[in-house]
Amino acid sequence: METIRREYSGNELDNPASVYTDKHQELSAEYELDDDLQMGFTANDRRDMRRMGKKQQFRRNFRMMSTIGFTICVTGTWIILLTSNTQGLTAGGMAGLFWSLVWSHIGQFFIVLSLAEMASMAPTAGGQYHWVSEFAPCRYQKILSYLSGWLSTVSWQSIVALDAFLIGSIIQGLITLNDESYAPTRWQGTLLVIASVIAVSLFNVFAAKHLPLAEGTFVTLYIFSFFPVIITLLVLAPKQSARDVFAHFVDHGAGWPSISLTVMVGQVSSMFVVLGSDSVAHMAEEIKDAGIVVPRSMVWSFLLNVPFTFGLLLTFLFCIGDVAEALGSKTGFPFIYVFQNATGSIGATNGLTIVVLILLTMITISSLASTSRQTFAFARDRGLPFSSWLGAVHPSWHVPVNSVFFTCAFSMAFALINIGSTVAFNAMLSLSTVALMATWSLGRYGLIVNVVALVYACWSFFWSFWPNSHAVTVENFNWASVLFVGLMGLSCVLYLVQARHVYEGPVVKVEGHKET
Repeated sequence: METIRREYSGNELDNPASVYTDKHQELSAEYELDDDLQMGFTANDRRDMRRMGKKQQFRRNFRMMSTIGFTICVTGTWIILLTSNTQGLTAGGMAGLFWSLVWSHIGQFFIVLSLAEMASMAPTAGGQYHWVSEFAPCRYQKILSYLSGWLSTVSWQSIVALDAFLIGSIIQGLITLNDESYAPTRWQGTLLVIASVIAVSLFNVFAAKHLPLAEGTFVTLYIFSFFPVIITLLVLAPKQSARDVFAHFVDHGAGWPSISLTVMVGQVSSMFVVLGSDSVAHMAEEIKDAGIVVPRSMVWSFLLNVPFTFGLLLTFLFCIGDVAEALGSKTGFPFIYVFQNATGSIGATNGLTIVVLILLTMITISSLASTSRQTFAFARDRGLPFSSWLGAVHPSWHVPVNSVFFTCAFSMAFALINIGSTVAFNAMLSLSTVALMATWSLGRYGLIVNVVALVYACWSFFWSFWPNSHAVTVENFNWASVLFVGLMGLSCVLYLVQARHVYEGPVVKVEGHKET
């Protein structure tokens, strides 16, 4: 109330209750909020949405703890590390995977601080492209914001596709483990990926209002399942020496001319592990007191994940056994080999793997939620084709259903790459990393933080395009470079043909903005 009263002066303050009531009615009319949307919509949220010129269209179901849980869920670092470490182990071995994760965490922390700064000033589902539009030089804000929006869209769509790919591939790996007569084929794996992404999409449409509760369940399972996994490995698995884990860099078939170059190429999997801190920004319009909660949850979720990530990493590396055998596992995943090698039991391996699979499914549900909001926001600002359709919110469910369906379709289309190429995973991993790192920070404050964040983003961008093997063939080529150039080329064509006439950037709706 005090915030609203300060906007008035003179005789209006003689009757503050009336002024507050009038102002409340005016803003309610402007936003046309029904009872569901009024709940959790604070004066700070109202001020932020009005300043940014946005209409409240979602329920603000998330609070501080559920928001931190959501961010931990999307990043899910120890689960992502466990399921996507093949490239790091292949190009660098155990020491390469360990040290690349160390410097990836350091660099990503500066990215997180920079993102948190932006989110505190403009808590919007748009995230990076909105911040670029609002804080970039006026002369360049339109084109930079547009490109940033496309990069963010491509990255998050790729993240969902990759998470779904992991789910389908792990299910196929379990079938392979339990049926020696089964000969896995890529088309069968693709069908499993498609089924997985349809399932998580349906959850995001019909159970979206239960997402905060699901995040609480996830965090509980995320924490309490961590200890059985590492205890099982520490007690039962054969151990590596500390020298092999920390100082023995090995090329397990990448074939690069030097071990240093090999490690640089293999670090992309570690970079992917720490992605996703901006996910909560895209949920900002569903969070109570978003201007405070979103930046805090970015930082806290990152810090809380660190001990789990490195606890898992050290346990996994000391207990991995023969790295070459792990990489050559018929299941396709070194971690499944490690579970079986430690327990000597297919039943126990199934149990541990299913826990990982459940957690990965929850990560994908949350990732799809964040992705659909980012896509919706960019379409709302007319940055994407079919913007009126993609930028629509279901009037009763308060969910961007069309954006959810589009994300589902995108992941299904990407899954088809797997039918024709064995390197679909690496293409999606690289594309998600390179595209998100290209949405560089344009923070106004904290010069050192933003400089380091920018350096790390450029570093990640450069290495994400490299193929995993030196002897490049059609099969092992890093198709992320082709996909990236193709998608960004498409965005430029659309900008010249249509978007430059309709896309102005969200800054034009920001309160107090002046044309220059």
